[in-house]
Amino acid sequence: MQSRLANVVVSSSVVLQMMTASADEPLILPIMQVTASRSAAGSFDVPTAVTVVGAAEIDRQVPQILPDLLRGQTGVFVQETTSGQGIPIIRGLKGSEVLYLVDGMRLSNAIFRNAPNQYAALLDPFNVDRIEVVRGPSSALYGGDAMGGVVQVLTSTPHFDGPNWQSKAVFDNSYASAENAFQTHMKLAAGKDDIVVLSGFGYQDFDDRVAGGGEEQQHSGFKSWAGNTKLIYQPNEAHELLLDMQYLQQPKTPRYDELVAGYGQTQPNSDVFFFEPNERLFLHGRYRYIKAAPIFDSLEFHVAHQRITDDRRARDFGSAKEARERNASHLTGLTAQAALAHWINSQLLYGLEFYHDEVTSSRVDTSINTGIGKTATSRFPDGSTMDSYAVYGNETLQLGERLQLLLGARYSHYHTVLEPADRGVGAELNHHDVTGNVGLSYLLVGGLKLVSNFGRGFRVPNIFDLGTLGPRPSNRYNIANPDLQPETILTWDFGFKLQNQHWQAEAIAYVSDYNDKITSVLTGDVIAGRAVVQNQNVNKVQLYGAEYGARYFASDQLEIVSSLNYTHGDETFADGKSLPADRIPPLDGRLGLYYKMLPTLWFEPYTRFATRQNRLSGRDLVDPRINPNGTGGWATLNLRAGWKPDSRWALQLDLENVLDKNYREHGSGIDAAGINVIASLRITL
Repeated sequence: MQSRLANVVVSSSVVLQMMTASADEPLILPIMQVTASRSAAGSFDVPTAVTVVGAAEIDRQVPQILPDLLRGQTGVFVQETTSGQGIPIIRGLKGSEVLYLVDGMRLSNAIFRNAPNQYAALLDPFNVDRIEVVRGPSSALYGGDAMGGVVQVLTSTPHFDGPNWQSKAVFDNSYASAENAFQTHMKLAAGKDDIVVLSGFGYQDFDDRVAGGGEEQQHSGFKSWAGNTKLIYQPNEAHELLLDMQYLQQPKTPRYDELVAGYGQTQPNSDVFFFEPNERLFLHGRYRYIKAAPIFDSLEFHVAHQRITDDRRARDFGSAKEARERNASHLTGLTAQAALAHWINSQLLYGLEFYHDEVTSSRVDTSINTGIGKTATSRFPDGSTMDSYAVYGNETLQLGERLQLLLGARYSHYHTVLEPADRGVGAELNHHDVTGNVGLSYLLVGGLKLVSNFGRGFRVPNIFDLGTLGPRPSNRYNIANPDLQPETILTWDFGFKLQNQHWQAEAIAYVSDYNDKITSVLTGDVIAGRAVVQNQNVNKVQLYGAEYGARYFASDQLEIVSSLNYTHGDETFADGKSLPADRIPPLDGRLGLYYKMLPTLWFEPYTRFATRQNRLSGRDLVDPRINPNGTGGWATLNLRAGWKPDSRWALQLDLENVLDKNYREHGSGIDAAGINVIASLRITL
């Protein structure tokens, strides 16, 4: 395409610039990111703590779901409630406490719960160019929910040079033994220097998982299919238009931890529990204008619509009543952003955003004996809406050769309407917030920087928090709280970044004060014989930890990778009592190497590990997914090897959990797979 270098300033395409090295030294490629400062920059060049999973590393993995690509990464711990679902935990926060983006637009919506949820698994892991994780609050740039951090998924975008049409087709196929799993994915692309068209299709079929030791975990198989198409048109250097569609469906995914008795249980919670279906449809348009003007160098506009369907079919253990739920979020977003370079190596970014989310929800309970159905209270108030408006600015100042300062600020307004729907009680709430962040980096010596960041994040109560009004389980009656305020977090981190001819590394320590956590509280009143409860901002959580990640390039053929993450959390309740915070990951990490023995042959042995976690919250102790005696420590030995005899063929063999270790990642609802042999074939035409 024309003006490729100019486009990279604001694009999500991977741009690699080789550092200077002698003939005897390996050539190190800077790790590029766009999320931490909303513009393309090297991870070393921003003070923010950033984890980037690049295209080369993604290509060597064979994931089930997108969160699998984040396992073992710096500052990230992955929890898996059931096969086919999972979430990353960042700095002890999860669910709606972390913001998820796809190509710059929100995946997070009004029905995200502040607990493990399945929505990140509705992104096709084979349609990913790279994943960027910004660790720490990023509300100044991205608004609500960005308290623990931001996870941005950047999808694949091919490029073709020259005036003549060209094409490329890639077919990926794999088989995995631990789940008798077949996966296939194809990408078809065609284009020339001013236009590119891409289409993709994927299918997955997983049987029940075999855990370490050979135990088959019934009710863990699932299927999915996915499709995507993308068009990029750049008629000249100043204009670029992108149109994109993404779709993924899991038609009938069982929830393993509901169908199998867990810790402290003699029987499962449910006889039937399926997400039937869960799906995501995403339509996205983007326009870029790149031409110098007095108040901007580039402009970027996005419009997107996302529909997430969260339908369920469930029946309690021993019950004759089966519930059929139909829930959906319809999220529409409009954003505009301008960039202006000024001074020496400094840049101002500013923009505005609008999102409108409408939630639809219904439920019918049917007797399995008579087949007679009856409308029941829906999961959310049908027709409820959540609107957000925001304006933001972010300044990156280069103060001399060594010091860089980053300043960000945002004003956000939220308007939430809970319809009375089928429960006869509703509410209307307005929230606004001003957030900011400060970051600095100081070059101590060549290749070594001191970095520090301070930021304030917030999370506005969404429809999941507010919408469960009226009669609730355990003889409760939930009433609205119009005075409910956003949860807030203050985080300070401090550490070092290193980049030279052999090393790319960082070590960051942080402390966070999470205030006004939303918790259900008894009011002392009674309605229709039920105890009245109300969500209130009462709890506080203190989190601190450290994150280390490094890549050592011994030569052009040998790379050594390591990471280590530590998180500690305590929660203080309204009565002053303090307990461990819930779902805090154990000390975990990975160690591995990538060795390219020949131009056609490579090996990648690695280990992932976690220590024992027995600091459990009150919620952890009664969660059937978590052993009340603590989650045991574990370590796995794994090996990948690839052979690419020519440009058309590539073969790969993965041996996962070679020692057949039986283990469960902390907070997960299902044991990890035992020894797993994965054979993969890639055909490129």
